[in-house]
Amino acid sequence: MRHPTRAGVREAAAKVAAILPPTPIFVRSIRHVDVVFKAESLQPIGAFKIRGAWHRLTELGAEARARGVVAFSSGNHAQGIAWAARRLGMPATIVMPADAPRAKRDATLALGAEVVDYDRATESREAIAARLAEARGATLVPSFDDPWIIEGQGSVGIEAAAQMAAAGLGEPTHVVVPCGGGGLSAGIALALKDAAITVVEPEGWDDMRRSLEASWIEPVGDNPPPTACDSLQTKEVSPLTFDVLSRRDATGVAVSEAEVRAAQRWAAEQLRLVVEPGGAVALAAVLAGKVAATPGMLVVLSGGNVDVEAYAAAITGGDA
Repeated sequence: MRHPTRAGVREAAAKVAAILPPTPIFVRSIRHVDVVFKAESLQPIGAFKIRGAWHRLTELGAEARARGVVAFSSGNHAQGIAWAARRLGMPATIVMPADAPRAKRDATLALGAEVVDYDRATESREAIAARLAEARGATLVPSFDDPWIIEGQGSVGIEAAAQMAAAGLGEPTHVVVPCGGGGLSAGIALALKDAAITVVEPEGWDDMRRSLEASWIEPVGDNPPPTACDSLQTKEVSPLTFDVLSRRDATGVAVSEAEVRAAQRWAAEQLRLVVEPGGAVALAAVLAGKVAATPGMLVVLSGGNVDVEAYAAAITGGDA
């Protein structure tokens, strides 16, 4: 099996830079410490997933492109794959939970992808996607368990480090990053070999945190609690992402739903950014003091695809 590498991350960063402008960074003070924020919520699809999708699909040959791709996602990876596939003239099929946010589903369809529904409580998205890919001769592109996807997501780190250097902010010393399956955090760990890495997950879905503490992969427990962080509902991380993060001695923390909503409000008020729940967990951990703000800290705001009613309730304290 091919493994993701730092050289691969650099290659992915060059590919992404050739077609997309860098997402902006912002500096704000938290407890009297300047913290840098990377706004991946401002990508064309509203999330960092466009990076891994572009790196992965551009690696496919002409025959594979003609047969298309199959992916599974609650929405952000779906949009990344759909966006890249449309640009490359490829068919794309996305296996998506029936309860996925309407905005993410509509955006995926608008990008020209076919959407196949499944019930996340009773069906396996991986099994459904594998059957579809086999039947169609298509390439299966997981959302995180893929070396090219990991490398592509890691381009966030390469880009942010260059921006910080250009702004006279020094090198990133500690990166706090949202984590579902760990593709983004593992990619950044490869990109920024000297920075500490802290992954952040919603409470009850913090399997990467528990896995890193145990030194082996621990799945999410039975009957995990409901969470607004739909993009981070991964029941078990992959050996690829776990291996990268464990070798880098990454740490993890979990945040509550209330802390996530507080982070969404802070991002709206202080950064003028719309950030989805899963994209706000790293910020939530820093605001709540679960990760201490330190000089050189980089916090990734990974996505901004929100359901309008739920977002309005989150930032006003009302009910969706």
